[in-house]
Amino acid sequence: MNIRITPGPPAVPADRLPGRQGYQLVKEELSRVRAAALAWRNGVGALLFGLIGFGLVKGRTDIGQLAAPYDAVVGALLLAALITGTTAALLLLRAAHGRPASVAVRRLHLDHDTGSTIGTDHAEALHAARALFWGLSLVLLCTGLLCAAVGVTWYGPAKAARVEVVTPEGTHCGSVVRLAAGRLTLKTSGGEVVLDLRKAQGLRPVPSCAPPA
Repeated sequence: MNIRITPGPPAVPADRLPGRQGYQLVKEELSRVRAAALAWRNGVGALLFGLIGFGLVKGRTDIGQLAAPYDAVVGALLLAALITGTTAALLLLRAAHGRPASVAVRRLHLDHDTGSTIGTDHAEALHAARALFWGLSLVLLCTGLLCAAVGVTWYGPAKAARVEVVTPEGTHCGSVVRLAAGRLTLKTSGGEVVLDLRKAQGLRPVPSCAPPA
């Protein structure tokens, strides 16, 4: 059985319109992705600036007031937020402005010979869209880490208050256990000490106790 191929009917404007529209869509793809990335970058930057710079959410100003290990948890969350936020910013800049790289002269000759850079632009548009997606995902993760850190500073237990008492026998420092009948019980590094406040020569709160000499 022989198969004979014959030319079809000539193309009309309606036949060429979908191809022209598809070509125009791919041709403008990179500029649309870049414009979207620029808008997202500005919006996300303003959101994070308001969240951090203006203190819309705020916990303790000094995480050193937190009891262990909550202070270390807050530090780890803030470090993770810094890393993810920096990575997200770089990805959004990559999506909005492209990769900082020079164009090889050989590539310029190749594009001149082919007469079109639509393939290169399409590949760059795919990279920019991927960078935009991951950048926005990391921004959400960074925001979640910041909120978690603030939440720990809100609800994490504070360090026990330290008191330094000066007596004729010496200086004692520790956390208050109880106070009854003029006697103060301190929990020091050497154990509990009961002090008679009537003989105390000085009493003051301190942020921490100095190590014994």
